[in-house]
Amino acid sequence: MPTPSFITKLREKIGNDMLWLSGATAVIQRQSDQKILLVQRSDSGAWTPITGIVDPGENPALTIRREAQEEANVSIEVIALAQLKADPPHTFNNGDQCQFLDHTFYCHYISGEERVNDEESTQVRWVSFEEAQELCSPRMLDRIDAALHWQDGVRFGYEQV
Repeated sequence: MPTPSFITKLREKIGNDMLWLSGATAVIQRQSDQKILLVQRSDSGAWTPITGIVDPGENPALTIRREAQEEANVSIEVIALAQLKADPPHTFNNGDQCQFLDHTFYCHYISGEERVNDEESTQVRWVSFEEAQELCSPRMLDRIDAALHWQDGVRFGYEQV
């Protein structure tokens, strides 16, 4: 489901005005070969880790477990919060405006045959970090880097967006 129903209901009241939303990113690493799971988004064609909007009352760590299953058919173990950072404001093609506070988590792959499991993506694949550098935007590479280096502590985005 691309747009959660709680957002659709809010949009009925506020139109296209700015929404401040919580988001979550799962950087999922397969321990057997250190590869990272990426999906190609159907709306933009961009390659990203698993991402999702945190539902009201939902813990962001549970959001990414749910999203990993919904989007790619995989079960994961959440290891650590790696980064907490505000994304730049975004305006969608329909005029809706939003800004996300992203929670990036480092995760281990547990089980499941990865596949396109919903309409949000067109491809799913395991890639090396080097391959991710060729496929992903700088913003997504920042999330991947933070997750792969989570032992250094949670990164906080101090820059203005």
